[in-house]
Amino acid sequence: ITFGTIKARNSVRDAARVLGLPYAVGDRVAKVMPPVVMGRDTPLRYCFEQNEKHVDGFRAAADLRTMYESDPAVKQVVDVARGLEGLKRSVGIHAAAVVITKEPLTEYLPIQRKPEAGQNPDDAPVVTQYEMHGVESLGLLKMDILGLRNLDVITDCEQLIRRTQPDFSIDSIPLDDAKTYNLLAAANTIGVFQLESAPMRALLRSLVPRRFEDVAAVLALYRPGPMAENMHNDFADFKNARKPARFFHNDARDVLDDTYGLMIYQESIMRVAQKFAGYSLAEADSLRKACAKKDPKAMAEQRPKFVGGCANNGYGESLGRELFGIIEKFADYAFTKSHAFGYGLITYQTAWLKTHHAVAYFACLLTSVKGNSDRAALYLADARANGITVRTPDINDSAVDFVPIDGKREVSFGLSGIRNVGEGAAEALVAHRAEHGRFTSFYDFIDRAPESVLNKRALESLIKAGAFDSLGCPRRGLLTVFESLVDQALLRRRERDQGVMSLFGDTPETATGFDERVPIPDLHYERAEQLRLEKEMLGLYVSDHPLRGLEHVLARRATCAIVDVVDRTEDNITLAGVITGCERKYTRKGEAMCTFTLEDMAGSIEVTVFPKTYLTQGHLVVDDQIVVVRGRLDRRDEARVMLMSSDIQVVDVPKTGTESLYIDLARRSVGASEVNEIRDLLREHAGDSPVFLKVGDRTVALGPDFAVSIPSVIGQLRAKFGEAVSIG
Repeated sequence: ITFGTIKARNSVRDAARVLGLPYAVGDRVAKVMPPVVMGRDTPLRYCFEQNEKHVDGFRAAADLRTMYESDPAVKQVVDVARGLEGLKRSVGIHAAAVVITKEPLTEYLPIQRKPEAGQNPDDAPVVTQYEMHGVESLGLLKMDILGLRNLDVITDCEQLIRRTQPDFSIDSIPLDDAKTYNLLAAANTIGVFQLESAPMRALLRSLVPRRFEDVAAVLALYRPGPMAENMHNDFADFKNARKPARFFHNDARDVLDDTYGLMIYQESIMRVAQKFAGYSLAEADSLRKACAKKDPKAMAEQRPKFVGGCANNGYGESLGRELFGIIEKFADYAFTKSHAFGYGLITYQTAWLKTHHAVAYFACLLTSVKGNSDRAALYLADARANGITVRTPDINDSAVDFVPIDGKREVSFGLSGIRNVGEGAAEALVAHRAEHGRFTSFYDFIDRAPESVLNKRALESLIKAGAFDSLGCPRRGLLTVFESLVDQALLRRRERDQGVMSLFGDTPETATGFDERVPIPDLHYERAEQLRLEKEMLGLYVSDHPLRGLEHVLARRATCAIVDVVDRTEDNITLAGVITGCERKYTRKGEAMCTFTLEDMAGSIEVTVFPKTYLTQGHLVVDDQIVVVRGRLDRRDEARVMLMSSDIQVVDVPKTGTESLYIDLARRSVGASEVNEIRDLLREHAGDSPVFLKVGDRTVALGPDFAVSIPSVIGQLRAKFGEAVSIG
């Protein structure tokens, strides 16, 4: 079991609430507290007392100390908050720890089941009632066994590659591949193990990895301790010669040259202790363990030995004391080099796969998160940014999971990822298709598909997801008649099984060509409604996105993309996107308020609009409305971040026809088939915006027959032709 504690910011807000003070009082105090660094608050104690580990936090708390001295209400809140800070607030389960005992666990310690919300307690995992330090103090064996989704992704991708390269092995890839390091240096690392967050991508751009050791160093540096000491920026500056590397002694070059004088690994401590204090390898390992366990008693016992060793080796007690002080400071964020290199290998392998087998990699990546719509939306958006199109499910081409489409930079959506379909039905459908061939029409499908697939809920979901589009069936038209068609088909099957002939005496072998079946009407949804239904079934927008073509407009209005919110340190933020899932509620006083989900191209966040804001702006909160929302981030629940809205503005979407679409054919080699594809797309998405083709120095205007709706077509064109497509 693990225990979540009340952090400094939350303790302030909680204190104000229990004291019955206005919410604004606690919020005002929280806003002047030191910024969060890598998820860590500066403890309230060290906002008022200087401490070498929180120098920056103490300095940033100057306004808080002023308010504490001058405002009695603030003083009362902070005094109560200091008593709340650190108290246990919630319980969880350790991410990786497994306790192993010779006899049943109950012989050694109490256990319990830990159900998630809505889970049957009988199905919940068994956990110890002691947290990890208590378990270790009993002398029990605790192993950290961390399961990584990325290992499945690598294995699945390896199997896909072996279809065309039978001898391929991920263990045989070169660790000095220049293209992979170019991808890392460009921070094109969405979907790359450990390198997805915005601050991590910023560090990659600054550090510019060019060798495997740089990848391991990034993973060791991107943690609270090193970043609090600015070691990540120092390492990047030293590596790229923006600053000269600093060594505490010239002899340190022998042991710290590869890390530019910085001790970023526990093994660095060992090498320094051996070089300067004359430690044996075993003695150096004892010092490493004392650092890793952050054991003050063990560190105190090591100090005189270390200082004396430095003196005996001719370096002097003064340098020994200075060096041991550095090591003590380092003990707060020591990292094992073997750990960094082990994780670094998985990081490099995923980066290599994204570089050299991007289509297969994205297929496996999307399969790994098909139950997580937020992650799937992120990876789908990144696939598009890398020139890969994810196609809606297709009854003839889709497999159970996401798969690459041979010969194209395209991925087909997996049938099992469709709501109400499930693994079993998807597997039965794919197996039937493999044995009996492709379906030629919807009528053919319902006549011979396995009955387990003809479940009406599953069929409705397949239709809304676009799985029958390639058979020429309009989604809206098919939804109006599919139930009666299925009933007819099942009746015909039973009659055939019983040897009964049709109304006109036909058997499948002697059919006259007369079709008794209900025709499918030629009815189509408007784009917005079709996308809404598609998202309802797939969990994300696939064929297009309601924000397509507005990316630059929204980026200028927002502080950051929604997916990067979790990495922001400020409390007040502005986000832009489309409203979905709007739900109106009432407070105990009967005042109206609402919640909704705000989505951009790659992420989503829950937004709460309180009565005061809702009174003046509630009419703007409508599903499918594109808005800019300003508000305060609420991080009280560590599992998710929410936005408390203070202002909502509707985005003025550029009117169709006021902008032009440009396709630069010179930016990539375009063959006859691709020209035909462009022509078909333009005709399919007719509108009022003129289209221009750039060919070398010439710009050719296409006629009014090819005018388009830019929001409708821009997504598909950019997915296919990338930066060659622009709006002007």
